[in-house]
Amino acid sequence: MRIDGGTAKPGLDVRCRLLLQIVVEFCPKTELFYRAFRERRENRKAHRVMRALIVSIAVLLIAAADGLGPVAAQSGYDRPGGDYARAVVRNGDPAVCATRCERDRNCRSWSFSYPTASGIPAMCHLKRNIPAPAPSSCCVSGVRGAGVIEPRLGEFEYSIDRAGGDYHSFETKPDPRGAACAAACQADTRCRAWTYRRPGYGTAAAHCYLKNVIKPPRHRPCCISGVVR
Repeated sequence: MRIDGGTAKPGLDVRCRLLLQIVVEFCPKTELFYRAFRERRENRKAHRVMRALIVSIAVLLIAAADGLGPVAAQSGYDRPGGDYARAVVRNGDPAVCATRCERDRNCRSWSFSYPTASGIPAMCHLKRNIPAPAPSSCCVSGVRGAGVIEPRLGEFEYSIDRAGGDYHSFETKPDPRGAACAAACQADTRCRAWTYRRPGYGTAAAHCYLKNVIKPPRHRPCCISGVVR
């Protein structure tokens, strides 16, 4: 190669050839690098899309479960059979039984029985399987992961005490809903609220308390309450 009127510069051709060789060799590698980069970026994009899809499906499943209602224990139901452990629940709260099942990996379901007028204490039964629920006023039962949500059915407030304001009280027959106590309050124009105390919580017999003042509700597994007027 000649520059400046034919004056040759030594080594210039060699450098040009080397530069040309580098360009020739590097360009395909650059193209391969670009392709790999693009594929990696597309893979990341696909991963993000898949992750978003999984999250969306999970949200839909949760929404569908919410549409079926909250997962909760069943008040007024027992699950006979399948027991592998049982223990006394000294405070008489079915939530204690649900928590015991939740902390025991062998437990799949549980049943809690209220204390009785004959002196049998509240009991928690843990189960290896999930027996079919059977209606029983003695009990609250559920599967593992099901928290205790006592229902509020109209005027009946389960596991609620409204302490104070009593103007009349009397013994009554054991009743899983305290219906006799509610009826007594409905029939008396002085009565504004009532509380039914289950047997075995402080006294052997069931008691009904009629109230002429509406007191604040307090969570207590001993009781069922209601506001009438």
